Amino acid sequence: MCGHFFYTLFLKSMKLLLDARLLLPGKLDGIGWYTFELYRRIIAAHPEHEFHLVFDRKPDSQFFFSDKTVIHVVGPPARHPWLFYLWYEWQIPRLVKRISADFFFSPGPLTSTRLRIPNAVTLHDLNFVHFPQDLPSSISYYLNKWTPRFAHAATRVYTVSQFSKDDMVQTLGIDPSRVEVIHNGASAVFKPAEAEDIRNIRDKYTQGIPYFVFVSSIHPRKNLVRLLQAFEQFRHECEQPYRLLVVGERFWQNSALDSAWREMKHREDVLFAGAMEQQELVRVISAATALTYVSYFEGFGIPLIEAFQAGVPVIAAKATALPEVGGDAPIWVNPMSSSDIARGMHELVRDPKVAEACIQRGFERAAMFSWDNAAENMWDSWMKLLT
Repeated sequence: MCGHFFYTLFLKSMKLLLDARLLLPGKLDGIGWYTFELYRRIIAAHPEHEFHLVFDRKPDSQFFFSDKTVIHVVGPPARHPWLFYLWYEWQIPRLVKRISADFFFSPGPLTSTRLRIPNAVTLHDLNFVHFPQDLPSSISYYLNKWTPRFAHAATRVYTVSQFSKDDMVQTLGIDPSRVEVIHNGASAVFKPAEAEDIRNIRDKYTQGIPYFVFVSSIHPRKNLVRLLQAFEQFRHECEQPYRLLVVGERFWQNSALDSAWREMKHREDVLFAGAMEQQELVRVISAATALTYVSYFEGFGIPLIEAFQAGVPVIAAKATALPEVGGDAPIWVNPMSSSDIARGMHELVRDPKVAEACIQRGFERAAMFSWDNAAENMWDSWMKLLT
């Protein structure tokens, strides 16, 4: 708190330009929620400064966060590598110059290499380096070509786990003193549900049958193919009925996923619900038997914290950043083994005491992560760059 006082006392009012390109109504993914949670807190807490949000299309007013926020719409809508280049390398520097911005921040992973003011970017993970085949070739090529340049050009690089920092230092050759870890949080709307609410949501989605839930944008690294194979094995071996509810938007065609689903004897027990608004997602997670989060590459894994807060057990991949986030709360499984994922499902449903222990450890773990802390730490870091 003392730091905030002295920053306010000695710094002039500044113009901070914030990349808001991924704030899309009804389509917030992981980085979108990261952007939303940080910006709304930082802007509300620091009315003494002038915040400028730049969008690449007409924005929704829910993302303005303050009556004093200055909104810029700069085209073209950047949803293709060539348009990424045009938007970040040319349009952003022009806007910076036109408004005389003091600072630019991108929530990642894209930014500009042509800025002459203090600037920062968040690189959440390097999945595209380690698994380039999981992305369309044009996007994979762009990220692998430009991300090292972004990292070396930025005044400060943020990331969301120690795992990701270590990976960036080793893989991209970034000076570790230029990379700062600021952990994610989870929205306070995620909380345990009452028994009646659980019954209602299960009636709505699974005809009252208990279910495991998968929550994520549907990318290959989220490992949904092996999760389907694991669920098939689990259903074959378990006498009680269970379902798997898949929540998330498919970004690209995935023939392996389609084939895995068609080959299932119990495919009628797999339900694809698509993307959900946050309020409905809260209900769906809180009514689940467990969250199954078995990605083979993650920079953090926000759904783990959301499930912990909701009092829901988690079955998680013991890989990359997930153990750093989950600690001793989840049932850990090998993400490359569908049999081991099925083993985790059996372990959870076989003994209620196991589930209860996971829930209690999850509450304790969730208390370690906070968007309030993340926003405060981010602001303090920005101010250090500007003094």
